Amino acid sequence: MFLIQNMMSTLILAQGGPDPDTTSLLQQLLAAVIFSAVGIAVLAISFKLMEKLTPFSIVKEIEEDQNVALAIVVGAVVLGISVIIAAAIYG
Repeated sequence: MFLIQNMMSTLILAQGGPDPDTTSLLQQLLAAVIFSAVGIAVLAISFKLMEKLTPFSIVKEIEEDQNVALAIVVGAVVLGISVIIAAAIYG
């Protein structure tokens, strides 16, 4: 991440770009976008892994069979994984 921020700073300042406050804002926005993409990717991978580990299709059970209890459990698992991902990204 530090490398990306350095490259961003160098590009902006080399072009005679905006003041340091704007540079800092752009770096923070870029970091937020990258961390969001990483978090969403990890969440999608963990959901696919959860789908593979169960002996039944989670999507079929929730969509076709209207299994509300399974939907609540999957929702809780997704929220738990999201909190773990957020804590890992936050540091």
